[in-house]
Amino acid sequence: MGNLPYHEQVDIKNIQKLRDMIKSLPLFCPEFFRGIEPRTSSRTRIAYAYDLGVFFDFLKKENPVFAKLDNSQITLEHLDQLTVTDLEEYMEYLKYRFNEKNQEVTNKERGIMRKISSLKSLYNYFYRSEKLKNNPAALVQLPKLHEKDIIRLDVDEVALLLDEVESGDKLTKQQKSFHEKTKVRDLAILTLLLGTGIRVSECVGLNISDIDFKNGGIRIHRKGGKEVTVYFGDEVEQALKAYLDERGHIIPETGHEEALFLSMQKKRIAVRSVENLVKKYAKVVTPLKKITPHKLRSTYGTTLYRETGDIYLVADVLGHSDVNTTKKHYAALEDERRRSARNKVTLREK
Repeated sequence: MGNLPYHEQVDIKNIQKLRDMIKSLPLFCPEFFRGIEPRTSSRTRIAYAYDLGVFFDFLKKENPVFAKLDNSQITLEHLDQLTVTDLEEYMEYLKYRFNEKNQEVTNKERGIMRKISSLKSLYNYFYRSEKLKNNPAALVQLPKLHEKDIIRLDVDEVALLLDEVESGDKLTKQQKSFHEKTKVRDLAILTLLLGTGIRVSECVGLNISDIDFKNGGIRIHRKGGKEVTVYFGDEVEQALKAYLDERGHIIPETGHEEALFLSMQKKRIAVRSVENLVKKYAKVVTPLKKITPHKLRSTYGTTLYRETGDIYLVADVLGHSDVNTTKKHYAALEDERRRSARNKVTLREK
């Protein structure tokens, strides 16, 4: 499997994980997952499997009809008997519950919406195939979503962040002991994320052969496996070349020879590791902002939009399939641009 592209390796692992998860769900669920497979990613299906597991756990805990049933005994006939009220009780349950490890779990409106959407997909699938007579999920109203402020780095904060990666001045003593060994790699990763807006999964999936310095581009695999080229500027090029000089002296573990970014264990760096290093540096630069790799992506999108004013270009570069997604994220900047245009048109010469 080590010879396969990174995104295919991840997909195989996800499919194996999904198969294990489906075993604990009711016996009609495999049909549902086979049915949605052509139009969903393996990661999406894993999310569905987790959400449905929460739903059936709720039924056994809170509904006397299901209390003595194993998941293997729950049938579509049971689902047909549920009402809108049952599903509204489920929404209430999701706000505050205990998981199988007896740990407290809370869901805000977005978490509740996702779990209800997963349930709607299940009901819709079997209702369309006429294996369910009723579809109460279609009548359930999703919670109203409140728009979240987009957290991003200001221009001066970007410079401070990269300076901190280079110097490590504000890191703890323990962090500084590792900093000397990883700062060139860390600077290349953060410069790449800030300079291209790629997703963290796309970053860790890069191979050395994906970099094209002649044309200033990197080949990445978007969601769904689509292969595209994203272009980078001089600062990203310099950071990548500096890291590649260092990378050439490292002997990777077997199966990780092609990986661009390596961990301390000389294996392809993991998404969680990149998330942790972004958090480590950002915490000392902007302690009041919760900065993640996705926030660096938002920072890039904001900067690109301010510089170009082209929302379609931003959508294309960020890999948004629907420009409305981009517009929603940068609505405040759209309004800012509209206000700045109010005196651009002169009706009479002064």
